[in-house]
Parts: sequence; structure tokens; C-alpha cells
Amino acid sequence: MLRVRQTPVATPRFPVIDFHTHLTWGPVLDGGENIKVLAEAPELLPTMDAKNVRVMVNLTGGYGEGLLDSTRVHAKAHPDRFVVFTEPWWSRVAEPNYARFQADEMERAHQAGARGLKILKILGLYARENVKTGPLIKVDDKRFEPMWEAAGALNMPVLIHVSDPRAFFLPIDRFNERYEELQVHPEWSFCNGDFPNNRELQESRRRVMTRHPRTQFVCAHVADSEDLAYVSECMDSHPNMHVDISARIAELGRQPRTARRFFDKYQDRILFGTDAIPKGFLDIPYQTFSEELYDIYYRFLETEDEYFDYAPAQIPPQGRWRIYGIGLSEEILRKIYWENAARLLGLDITII
Repeated sequence: MLRVRQTPVATPRFPVIDFHTHLTWGPVLDGGENIKVLAEAPELLPTMDAKNVRVMVNLTGGYGEGLLDSTRVHAKAHPDRFVVFTEPWWSRVAEPNYARFQADEMERAHQAGARGLKILKILGLYARENVKTGPLIKVDDKRFEPMWEAAGALNMPVLIHVSDPRAFFLPIDRFNERYEELQVHPEWSFCNGDFPNNRELQESRRRVMTRHPRTQFVCAHVADSEDLAYVSECMDSHPNMHVDISARIAELGRQPRTARRFFDKYQDRILFGTDAIPKGFLDIPYQTFSEELYDIYYRFLETEDEYFDYAPAQIPPQGRWRIYGIGLSEEILRKIYWENAARLLGLDITII
């Protein structure tokens, strides 16, 4: 049996902004404005305090009345601990005046307290010309141009997720390294049907970033964590591109030397995030909000430990492998944990 060093990291070297969490959930493609509150502040703060998570960004804050509720429950109740993002009004995407309407919604959301815009993979993989039917709407569809511009004008960063691991685009068979994950969640597969492939989705987002250089885009899940060479190419050509590491330490941690070089080179544009969701909504081990979840992220970033679990689960939930820590310097940790996110959100970067 392999015996290797184990270095628990109970608290991070610096205070943390978790740039990628889901504390509320909205109707997405269905009509209406109501949101579901997955956890209120008193349920979250004990774990946040124990793990030195100074700020959580609730990306799925909704729109309209739902956004007001999200803001009231978290950001207004504890303005120094929570930030709320808005989302597009997907159920109205087929309306002829949608482009102007959605751009105006950005202004209204900003006035309501939203600090950024979250784009779920609804765009590119779910939203269709008639909302739920017809051809898929492309990520770089021109009707969203005014929205991207409005986000830039309002200094609202855009957290955008457009694709998933390559295995989700392949047949669910014995050759698929995420076979077990897809057996549990077959609805995550984009293998059959009219779905674009991963690279088509990535390039479509890249065209959006090219057309809107004043807008800051944070590409969720390291953009394409299985191909850091491609992500580097995108980062080099798009200075308005940033990435978060949410739900992808399983990928980063199995290529530790390449990942370490990536963090060294782009240390000013990588953000800490977990994709955390309060227990009881999806209950996916690598996303369930808990102290154990943060412990693994801190260990990955701060130590050079070898061959450890990437999620608090007996069976690896994304694939049957383990990960290696990348042992970042204090200078880089300070940026990843706090400074990079604080700069995009307009928070005090000197707090630490």
C-alpha cells in the first residue's frame, strides 16, 4: 500500500473570496421570476468563518423580483460577506425586442445591487430559438451584443460557463473515463442530438470576448481544464479573459506540473471558486458546501502532497483517479484567494 505525506490545511494562508457558488436558484428556461433560496446566511456563516471564507459570490441571483429576493436574503443582510450576480431572462429570449430589453435589465439589476452577470451553460446547450424548442441559440448570437456591452459599461464582470468535460460529449460506454458519473447523471450527456462539440462552444465564447474587449469575462471551470495549452492560447490573445478553478481541481490535480506553470504565468487572472451548493439541492460530493470541500481545495493549492482525493467521497465522483498538490507561493496564493476577485468586484484588495 502506498504511503505518502498528508498535510491537512484547515485554514487558508489568506482570507478567501469564493467567486463561484450557488445560494439561490431560479426558473431558468421556465417563466416567472421567483427564486428558491437554498440556504440563508445563518446556515452559511459558521462554515465560512471556520474556513476563512470572507466573501461568497452567489452567481445565480436571478432577475426581476427574484434578484431583489436574492439580494435581500444575502447581500443586504450581510453586505460585507455576500455578493450577488444577476442572470439573463432566458424565458423571454424569443421576443423580438429581447436584445434591448436584456441590456436594459442589466442597468436595472445593477441598481438593484447585482455586481456581475452569470451565464449558465443554458446558452449554447439548452436555450433554443423558441426558448425550449427549435435550433439551439449559439453563444455568440448577436442578440446578446447589447448585454455584453452593458456589462462592460457597468463594470460588471461576466462569469460564463459554456461547455463541460469532453467525456460528456462522447458515448457512455466502457471507453468513457466518466462512465460511472454519467451512469448516475445521464442527463449530463451531450453525445447525441444537435449539440455542438466542446471546441465549437469554446470558440464561440472566444468570439464574444474578442468583440467586447471592455467587458471582463471570467470563464468558469478554468474554461477548458483538460486542455491548458488551449486555455493559455486564449488568455494570451484576450487580456479581458480570466478563469476560476471551481469544480476542476480533479482535472488540474492530475496534471500538477502543467497546472503549476499555468498558475505561475496567469497568477493575476485566476480566481478561487468551488461551485459550492448548499446540501439538499443537488448533493454532488465535489460541490456540496462543507468544511471538507474547502479543506481539499486548500490542500491542492498550498501543499505538494501526492495522490489524495479530490472530493470528500468514498468513490471518486468524476473519475477514478487522485490528485497532486501544486504548492503555490504566498504571493500567488494571495492573488488567487483574494486580490484578483476583489479587483473585479471593486472590493478593497488591501484587506489582507
